[in-house]
Amino acid sequence: MSYNSVDISKTLPGGASADSAHLPQVHQADRSTAQLSGELEDVRLALASAMTQITEMRRGVTAVDEFLRSLSTTVLSRPGHPAPPANPESIYQEALRQVPRWHFSMLNDIERNDAFAVALERRVRPGSHVLDIGSGTGLLAMMAVQAGAGKVTSCEGNPLLAEITRRVIAEHGLSDRVTVIPRMSTDLRVGVDLAEPADLIVSEIVDCGLIGEGILPTIQHARKHLLAPGGTLLPERSTLTAALVDSKVVDGLNRVTSAAGFDVRLFNEVATRGHFPVRLPTWPHRILSEPVDLVSFDFEHDSLDDGSVDLSVPVLADGVAHGAVAWFSMELGGGIVLRNSPDNLGSHWMQAFVPLPEPIPVHRGQSFEFTIEWREERLWATFPQASERAEVTR
Repeated sequence: MSYNSVDISKTLPGGASADSAHLPQVHQADRSTAQLSGELEDVRLALASAMTQITEMRRGVTAVDEFLRSLSTTVLSRPGHPAPPANPESIYQEALRQVPRWHFSMLNDIERNDAFAVALERRVRPGSHVLDIGSGTGLLAMMAVQAGAGKVTSCEGNPLLAEITRRVIAEHGLSDRVTVIPRMSTDLRVGVDLAEPADLIVSEIVDCGLIGEGILPTIQHARKHLLAPGGTLLPERSTLTAALVDSKVVDGLNRVTSAAGFDVRLFNEVATRGHFPVRLPTWPHRILSEPVDLVSFDFEHDSLDDGSVDLSVPVLADGVAHGAVAWFSMELGGGIVLRNSPDNLGSHWMQAFVPLPEPIPVHRGQSFEFTIEWREERLWATFPQASERAEVTR
């Protein structure tokens, strides 16, 4: 029934019309319904994410169960009727899914390897105790021994990598000097896992954007709980630098609007949050600003907490800013510096692309203001222009 079909104005306070008294309530109800619908969609997405994780866990549990059954059959087989040997292949393949392929390019990065070897030679005191956080293959642990460490404790959170490290160490005859612990460093305790605090802590848990593998909270914990007074941290400090970039192609590596005429923007729900790796020189792009330093971290003295910095960058050319490309300069000590800037094609580290909330046209001569945040082990960019533009279009 429409409001025009019945005269109900006499029943409303002050003779107000039905439109003025009831329609706002209807609109409010519509907004509430829309909000509830959006919340339900978020719940469905969260449940789907949980089911994905459960599926992965089931796959691993199934592989372990098959291996244990095979092992049991082998152990309990009757004399003279040997059963086939236990086959760990399925469980091994599942474990491999948890080992990123970048380990290979990292180990083949000559510049990186030489830099850490020289830095350790210059920083390790003869007979000292070194803690290597993030064993990988045990390379840094063996370098520490080579540099004169009397004892090295190497910890690795991935049990498969920890076992590989143990075997590599043993093959080099260093098991009496290097102890491998299959745990995260944040779970280690002096007096339990380490006989005494470390004289030097070395860690290369660094991604293209420096912070993506957790170096900030890891060093924050290690220097407080695992480092001896007056001890040494390696690396010592690092600086993040960035420049604005115009590249629809790079932006499209992690954002989509339409495909074959269909609106598929909902797929952006599974886009990488924060920064992601990109080998910038391999993609068409234009640099729109001079590089600017974002933040420097002194690993020994700074808080290493989450934070942010407000920046104003002079724009050098007209274009569309899709995001900022960032890279690090990492000082290992002893004058050794590692960089993953776009011009360093030999580094296994790519650059970090930090996308804008939406692409924004910029013009030469303007100052582009934005904020870079580092939190949840990711780099995030927020731009006042993007926020204002989004507000207008709502």
